Amino acid sequence: MEPPPECRQETPALTEAAAKFLNFIGPEDLERCLFAEMLEVVAAGDQPRDGVRGRWWVSARWAPYKQTGEPVRSCLLVQAASRRRQDGVLCSSTLKAYVTTQLETLEQEEQERLELRAHPIEKRTHMVSHQHGMTITKTLREGEAELQCWSFSYGRDELQGLMPEGASLLLLRVLACRWAVPPGLVFPAIDTEGHLCTSSYHALGTQQQAVGSSEVEVFVIERAVHASAGTSTIWHSSFLPSGRLARQVQVGSPVMVLLQDESVLGETGGVEPRPLFPKQPLDWEEDVQLYSWFLDRKEELQASHTAYVRQHPELWALLADFLQALFLHQPHDPVSFAAQFFTPFAHQQPPGTRFASARAASPLPGPPPRHPPANGE
Repeated sequence: MEPPPECRQETPALTEAAAKFLNFIGPEDLERCLFAEMLEVVAAGDQPRDGVRGRWWVSARWAPYKQTGEPVRSCLLVQAASRRRQDGVLCSSTLKAYVTTQLETLEQEEQERLELRAHPIEKRTHMVSHQHGMTITKTLREGEAELQCWSFSYGRDELQGLMPEGASLLLLRVLACRWAVPPGLVFPAIDTEGHLCTSSYHALGTQQQAVGSSEVEVFVIERAVHASAGTSTIWHSSFLPSGRLARQVQVGSPVMVLLQDESVLGETGGVEPRPLFPKQPLDWEEDVQLYSWFLDRKEELQASHTAYVRQHPELWALLADFLQALFLHQPHDPVSFAAQFFTPFAHQQPPGTRFASARAASPLPGPPPRHPPANGE
């Protein structure tokens, strides 16, 4: 459903400085941003450090993108995921965005899940660009309650320079690699309610930060999303000269992401990589990168299976006939029964001993006995 007219605000404008900076971003800037990184999720400020544990992962790479009726395009695929356990509650989030070399978002999906035992909460936000602009769909499921859904549409003129989460991650890496933020960088954005708002980027200068046992210089960038309701959400992100994130803090949040692996400092000439340690047991559910790949593969398989069943409606009739016969005969050996039931469908070669049972006779009537031919026939 569309937001009522009174909820619409004046279209957030792309500043001249922001438009100019987008035009100056070249292929070499984006190539430096194509890497994956993983940081630890820890408690922020004076919060007890043993009450929070988790990981945050993000990557950017080239990937093909295909929309219905459109040719395949080469663009940047930005993926991010986080999983943390705080006070015994598992919180997870994923992000998947396809972004052009001009930092235009073609499609993006975000998911957040809070694993409360009696009342899990799951939120999804999906946005897709089309010839008329962009459509944003938000869904919310709380426990066993009915799924709630909202939809918003915006024209192309309203979205000039739009900077949602996936594109913003790339923009931050570009700014970090340049070690500078031009003044006046303000872009249109989407707030948590799905409405248009603005996002701004400012340089906070350099400072010293501990990474493991090393002390390094980092460049700090402030990103602020100014929601339509008048509130602002602010992040302070600290970057190494290579563009890798060293720390990210959301102002007012009890958690932050922190780099603790000194081996990446070798890219900046800081310290030598640490020696390899013995291989540790892998818990794929706790590894945010593997868990994100698992979710992607799960969605691909579900879509493939659904499409196959839709293309072959005869499957339902076939399975219904088999189950009806199975329940009617109730054989002691269902495997042998299934082999006999589906034998007529094997045109080239009947099923062999894989499905045969040596201890049970065929549950279906066999063919009539063959008699020797009479009179030499």
